[in-house]
Amino acid sequence: MATAYLTRSVHGATRAGSPAGCLSIQAVLAAGHLGPNTCDMLAAWRDDSRAHLRDRFQRAIDEDDLPAGTDPDTLARYLMTMSNGIAVQAAAGATRDELQRVADAALHNWPPA
Repeated sequence: MATAYLTRSVHGATRAGSPAGCLSIQAVLAAGHLGPNTCDMLAAWRDDSRAHLRDRFQRAIDEDDLPAGTDPDTLARYLMTMSNGIAVQAAAGATRDELQRVADAALHNWPPA
């Protein structure tokens, strides 16, 4: 699941014919002047994504797909942080191959099943 999530992040952030990066990340960086409502909406969008990941990781723990004692919130934040960083790096010009290598390196820290 984590591999697929980060691979989708890399491919989405580097899609040919589309702006590099991610709307929820780039927008908050550019929209700060639009006021707290816009920033709050974007933060809620990101928080909702993290909550879905956290819930999915909890299910994986419950089904013994992740080790007991794994913190699902920390894993969700870890993946979101990696995905957000991938989006920022893509917007700064990093290539798909470069970002896929970063995603692969991040997964070396993933807990074993």
